Amino acid sequence: MNDEALLRYSRHIMLDEIDIEGQQRLLDAHVLIVGAGGLGSPAALYLASAGVGRLSIADDDHVELSNLQRQIAHTQASLGESKARSACAAARALNPDCQAQPLTTRLSGEALLAAVTEADLVLDCTDRFSSRFAINRACVASRTPLISGAAIRFSGQLAVFDHADDSPCYACLYGEQGDDEALSCAESGVIAPLVGVIGSFQALEALKWLSGAGRVHRGLSTFDALSGEWRHFALPRDPACPVCAPR
Repeated sequence: MNDEALLRYSRHIMLDEIDIEGQQRLLDAHVLIVGAGGLGSPAALYLASAGVGRLSIADDDHVELSNLQRQIAHTQASLGESKARSACAAARALNPDCQAQPLTTRLSGEALLAAVTEADLVLDCTDRFSSRFAINRACVASRTPLISGAAIRFSGQLAVFDHADDSPCYACLYGEQGDDEALSCAESGVIAPLVGVIGSFQALEALKWLSGAGRVHRGLSTFDALSGEWRHFALPRDPACPVCAPR
């Protein structure tokens, strides 16, 4: 790190849990963020500003006016633009040293597996069960850690899946059954700052994982924005899981 980088990341370096070694690990890291909407926006901005050296941001959608209520990586000037490109531009505006690569086509099949395998860590910031199930399968296959967030109406949740031998995966929580329409903000609505809370939580866990600071989140945390209450649940591995159970 040069003098400018030491100054930029000085508040991290002052933390004994991160120090120069942890910050260097962030600078050397590559994170894949799937979804550049409500969750992906704050996650991408915090990871870029914190010094994650390389971000791949995947989203095949374009910025619409209704997105601007909560998707803070995009602005009025971004309307009609690719969300992935807009989010990468916002990340680079915060930190020009961050290599932010937009992936503007929907990741699926071999392309999804390749993108997941190339990354050190994946953030699932999508809002469709079908996407979540596919990302989870790719992460299990490549043993890439996955940080999954969700936010709908006034409810949010977060879980981290490290794919250790005795750890669960996303399918242990939901199987591979889910209603895409019920999960979508477009059909159900969402209070704007909630996605910031959960997306920032995802970024925090990513920075801990990559830098080696603290203890990575275990189990499932849920947040009720109407009451302001968090709850935490243990999440055991499902021995009959269709994705991660030993064959």
